[in-house]
Amino acid sequence: MSTLSVELNGDAVHSIRAPARFETTGPFAVALENAGRSTHVHLHFDDDLDRVASVTETNHFVDDEATKHVHVSVDDASEPVRGKLKIVTGYGSETRYVDLRLEPPEETVPEEVVVDDAFTKPPERPPEVPPSQRAANAVDRLIERGGVPGAIAAFLALAAGVAVALALDSAIVTAVVAIVLMVSIGTVLLAAW
Repeated sequence: MSTLSVELNGDAVHSIRAPARFETTGPFAVALENAGRSTHVHLHFDDDLDRVASVTETNHFVDDEATKHVHVSVDDASEPVRGKLKIVTGYGSETRYVDLRLEPPEETVPEEVVVDDAFTKPPERPPEVPPSQRAANAVDRLIERGGVPGAIAAFLALAAGVAVALALDSAIVTAVVAIVLMVSIGTVLLAAW
């Protein structure tokens, strides 16, 4: 965003120093740079500029040796607009005019995006692993993670449970052995993955 710098109270009380001309292509800021005591500043656009440029407030108070930025909104214009910005201090004791030219914003043409031909084809996927290889991989991971003693203990407990179930010929014991079998197989499978 471009900025129009205006010096206040630099040479004398209520003095205004501003460029004779200012040109921009869109919204801009007026920097009111106070070199002396606090002051009131009035900003006003002439009729031609007033149709496209505006400020939220026309009267501004600038503290001692402070800078106040005033945002100027600019509506879209299809052709250049010229006019004057009137800057007043000391309740009309000093006045300066800045010739303002607002150019329409440059049209931006979106750049063409070039896509590499490699991205137009679906990615190659590795071949599906056969179930026998997946089982072998699960056993390898079980051994790598130290799950072999747990697997052996689970199978021994299962064997003991089956032996007890056969010896007692009880439906409850058979159900408990089946649950223990499912839990132990699930544990071994989780440890393998």
